[in-house]
Amino acid sequence: MSFQKLDELCRRLQAFDHALAILGADEATHMAPGGGEARAEAMSTLAGMAHRQSTAPEIGEWIAAAEAEDLNAEEKAAVAEFRRHYTNLTCLPSNFVERQTRTRMRSEQLWREMRERGDWAGFLPALEGVIDLAREEAHMRAEALDLAPYDALMEQYDPGNRAAEITPVFGELKNFLVDFVPRALEAQARRLERQPLRALSGSYPVERQRELGLSMMAAVGFDLTRGSLSVSHHPFCGGVPTDVRITTRYKTGEFLSSLMGILHETGHALYEQNLPARWAHWPLGKARGMAIHESQSLFVEKQIGRNPAFWEWAFPVVENHLGEKWSQDEILAHVHHVEPGLIRVDADEVTYPLHVILRFELEQELISGTLEARDLPEAWDARMRAYLGLSTIDTPQDGPMQDVHWPSAAFGYFPSYTLGAMIAAQQWAAIEKDMPDVNAQIAAGDFEAVNAWRRDRIWSQGSRWSTPELIERATGEPLNAAHFLRHLEARYGA
Repeated sequence: MSFQKLDELCRRLQAFDHALAILGADEATHMAPGGGEARAEAMSTLAGMAHRQSTAPEIGEWIAAAEAEDLNAEEKAAVAEFRRHYTNLTCLPSNFVERQTRTRMRSEQLWREMRERGDWAGFLPALEGVIDLAREEAHMRAEALDLAPYDALMEQYDPGNRAAEITPVFGELKNFLVDFVPRALEAQARRLERQPLRALSGSYPVERQRELGLSMMAAVGFDLTRGSLSVSHHPFCGGVPTDVRITTRYKTGEFLSSLMGILHETGHALYEQNLPARWAHWPLGKARGMAIHESQSLFVEKQIGRNPAFWEWAFPVVENHLGEKWSQDEILAHVHHVEPGLIRVDADEVTYPLHVILRFELEQELISGTLEARDLPEAWDARMRAYLGLSTIDTPQDGPMQDVHWPSAAFGYFPSYTLGAMIAAQQWAAIEKDMPDVNAQIAAGDFEAVNAWRRDRIWSQGSRWSTPELIERATGEPLNAAHFLRHLEARYGA
């Protein structure tokens, strides 16, 4: 049977995926700086080997034959995903994949070295090389998929996403937020007049923060026997479902950015750890795109981690680890603090989407060629001034050197963050409808019912449905941004 051949192929390819994922996570967390060149060479070679096996001409024949076989519903869905993946893989030559992997990894390594000191001139040539290859990739994919070049890149992260559909949604959200941010700041000022912000002690040793993070991870459902917590320059969730690698970064002067980062990455990890194990080696068993993935991470960070009910339970846990005493109003004033800032990963819930929209706009221009990498600092600064009233012109580490995404050639990823925030708010609205006592459960430290809802509706489904289908099946309606806007209004508007 041709389906059996595809099944066996996927088991072999899964070994490559596993090795590359763990090598990549290790490279970002534990590898000595001197190991970079050899690691890049090793990973590019493995990526090329995996790509050649994934794109062998006979696989197309197996897929066509399997489509005609008598298969059950799961197997038919698996074949459909096989075809989608094969089409996306065969449009890139193996030698290009190796060249891009090598270029991307060296760029990431240089970024980690130069971001800290804001050496834009030193980093620019590496970024230009990455962008040149991204444009080349976009055009090859566009021709194979009959899509616009930027759409062809977004397709790799969220199948079905199109700039023409996202742009007006983001435009409406941008207009709302540019007006709403000042209103949220005014509402916050009124609250602080009634109760001034209590300063935190500013002394939070890394080890105490780490133990707090591990405690929170376990509490919300992370399986510590199948994952770990490390430190990296940029927080991420990597590895594989049986060995999920979460990272964060710490500031000893405050603890909330690290804690919220850990909760965010734990949301990603919960999705990975609860994907259908029986489909693990099939494309069908993978997560359904990054917008859904981000909705799971943002759900844990925002709908749970910034929920006042969560802090009813979390107070004693945090106090036990950090040795401070707060009232609920005192800590929520920090948790819900709105302040336009330069760093996306540290941004509050209200201003965060503007960081994403800025990147969404700029990377379309980079891929189209209407913006060159050398002009990024000025273009970034202009939008930061317009959207958040801040400047990055003299601090490129706070501007176009801020994120790992472009150094690692992840063009088309950024829209998923804000789409994910919308989906997360819609999930919460559906859960509140299905479980009216959900806040009481969270206040008691009971996250199982919420996790069971998401496990049944989202995690266990893998890539069986398209993103729009999955949203509608899970929540009972198509994507509706009104849930996100109502969420922001309710939490920050008064």
